[in-house]
Formats: sequence, structure tokens, C-alpha cells
Amino acid sequence: MTDTAYRVLLYYFYVEIADPDAYRDEHKALCESLGLLGRVIVGKEGINGTVSGTVESCALYMEAMKGDPLTSGLEFKIDEEAGHVFPKLSVKSRDEIVTLGLGDDDFSPNETTGDYLGPEEWRDAMADPNAVIIDARNDYEWKLGRFKNAVLPPVESFRDLPEWIRENREMFEGKKILTYCTGGIRCEKFSGYLVREGFKDVSQLHGGIVTYGKNAVVQGEDYEGQCYVFDERIGVPVNRKNPSVIAHCVHCGEPCERYINCANKHGCNAQHFSCESCAEGCGGCCSEECMAAITK
Repeated sequence: MTDTAYRVLLYYFYVEIADPDAYRDEHKALCESLGLLGRVIVGKEGINGTVSGTVESCALYMEAMKGDPLTSGLEFKIDEEAGHVFPKLSVKSRDEIVTLGLGDDDFSPNETTGDYLGPEEWRDAMADPNAVIIDARNDYEWKLGRFKNAVLPPVESFRDLPEWIRENREMFEGKKILTYCTGGIRCEKFSGYLVREGFKDVSQLHGGIVTYGKNAVVQGEDYEGQCYVFDERIGVPVNRKNPSVIAHCVHCGEPCERYINCANKHGCNAQHFSCESCAEGCGGCCSEECMAAITK
């Protein structure tokens, strides 16, 4: 670690929480007492969060979480930053800590999930000619970056993945299925869903893209572009071995990883790639139609 003054902590933990609302209130009080900002979701199935704070505050937070018998097995993914990467603190309770939307067919990854692959095992597994790699994230995430040769489901929400799998099941029959997401939490549930659907050989990247990029051996090899994150950074580097840029400015077509929302907030607000020059010339809009709409 360097001397940067702040840390970003990414984590999740599947564990039964008897009273999510009470836990939410206690957890919010803890975060506020430490001056942390970020997003935390609590549910009966566990906790999922990303928070930012000073080095000292984050150390105290991790100590508190690991000192609680309920979350003592939790693993943190840590990034260094110069300041906060969130504008505020949000701690909410929900039915699911990641929404796959299975309803009565929902299950715990502690009971059913795919096999775990560490970064080096994952890199080697991707070279298997019988392997098919499924990106378990939303389409706007993999447009910024993804693993080489990955199958990219055109879904806008995690809850849309089960239907997409059912519609495209023949693509994966008899294959070695490898699935990945940002930090691992979605694949805990998604890989388990695939196992429950009858697929025999299902594995997940343990710790997700973030852990893969931090591994000193693989160094993010064969991950193309950046990793989309849900904070003010938008994208973070992953590949230190053979990096590439896969996104392009929607206006000039040049390689570009600058992801912004369309200035036509009420009529569009679409995230799109735009270089600084084009963004200035187009008023931050994604198209001529949006430019015309905000100048009326």
C-alpha cells in the first residue's frame, strides 16, 4: 500500500441475518461514526457493500466487521484513493442483496453455487477449448471492459439473466461454463442457478474481476478495457500485462473510456462513451437528436 489517505472497501458476505432492518440501523450508525460514505445493502441472505473512508476509518471498520461473529469470515477487496469516491452514505435493507428475481425458487449460495477458481486457475481454464465464458454483469458494464472471448448477454439487469440463459441454453450444453462479475457476489448466485438448471460443469472467478486484477501472477492478463464500478470512478484499470481499450467515442470513433450520461437528462440520460473534445462540442449529448432536444 502507498501513502494515499483514503481506501475503498468492496465486500459481500452471504449469511443469515434474522432482522435485516435492525442490522441496517446498527450498521448505518457504525458507518456514520467512522465517517464512511458508500452503498451498503442488507438482507436476510447477507450483506453487500462498497464504502470509502480514511485509512484509519477503514481499518476500524474492517476490525469491527471481522470482530462480529456474524461476519467474521468476510473478505475485503481494498483500493487506494486520494479521497472519497461516493457523495453520500446509503445503507438499505432489501429482500435480496443482489437481485436475481427467482421468487419462490430463490436459494442460498451457501447451499448451491459453482466451483471456485482462483485467478491463476481462471486464466488457465479460459484456454480450455471446451470452455465458454459468461459475463454475469449488465450490458453497460461489459461495454467498458470484459474478458477476452467472453459471451456478453445483452441484458440491462441481473434479473434478466435467467430468461436469457433459458432462451440460449443450447450454447452452453456440454460445455465447461466459466462465469465472472465485478467482485464475485453475482456469480455466487448465478453459478448456483446454472447448477440448479442442470449444467454439470460450472465454475466462477472467486473474488471477481477485482481480485483477478490485483493478483501478482496473472496481473489481469486477457482482461480487455476497464472494470466498471458503481461509484464516482466509473472505471478502474485491471490489466497490467497486455492492456487494451475496447470502447470508442460514439461521435468520432476514437478509442475512449470516458463514460458519461447524456446531457438530455429527462429525455435520455443514457451512459455513453465520449472523448472530452466531442463532449464539449456536443454539449455532453449522445446524439444529434438529444442535442436538438435540449436546445429547443
